[in-house]
Order: sequence, then C-alpha cells, then structure tokens
Amino acid sequence: QLQLVESGGGLVQPGGSLRLSCAASGFTPEYYAIGWFRQAPGKEREGLSCISGSGRSTKYVYSVKGRFTISRDNAENTVYLQMNSMKPEDTAVYYCAADYTPFSTNMCTVMAEGRYDSWGQGTQVTVSS
Repeated sequence: QLQLVESGGGLVQPGGSLRLSCAASGFTPEYYAIGWFRQAPGKEREGLSCISGSGRSTKYVYSVKGRFTISRDNAENTVYLQMNSMKPEDTAVYYCAADYTPFSTNMCTVMAEGRYDSWGQGTQVTVSS
C-alpha cells in the first residue's frame, strides 16, 4: 500500500531555512514522480516543485525557483524539499504527492495536480519573526 509521510515542518524566521522530507513506502520509487504542494489558510492548494522518478528532471514554479531545491534518494525512498530564504508568504501546510509514471521516468509536471493520486498528511510550515 502506497504511503507518503511528510516531516520537517516547523517555525522559522524570515530568511531562514527548512528541509522537508517525504518518506515513501509501498511502491517502486523510480515509477513515481513526486510533487510538493502547499496550501495557505484561505487559499487554494498550489504546486511548487516536482521531481521525476529517475531524479533527472526537476521543475519549480516561479515563486520558489532559486530558493527551493527538490531532490530524492531512491535508495531511501525519500524526497526532500530544501527551502532557503524563506518568506512569511511561504507559511502553509506542505504536502508531497505521487504521480504514477512508469513509462516517463524522466518527466514530471508540477501544474497538473490532478495527476497526483496519493498524498501525504501534510506538515505545517510557519515563517514568522
């Protein structure tokens, strides 16, 4: 059974850094692209970044490009989101999700949220002084 568990959230000051982890189990990691999403209070969930099953392809939305870095360790079946230069507007619940891509292990999409059919429970990130 496919399961995703996020961790690493917390309180950080503006300009600070956090690293989120998404521990996956129950599936072959190379067959799944992983995306990171977030939802702030009163706002719709938005895609932030994705990484292909092979790890060779990554994508970012404009608001986090240059500040966030996604990576994965398929041996550990874990995906990371390193967040630097954080801003108060980064405050949200962060989710990882899996997209089954067995024939496209070098591709991922961050904008097509509907492709992601397995989700973690989320981890709260608060950026405040």
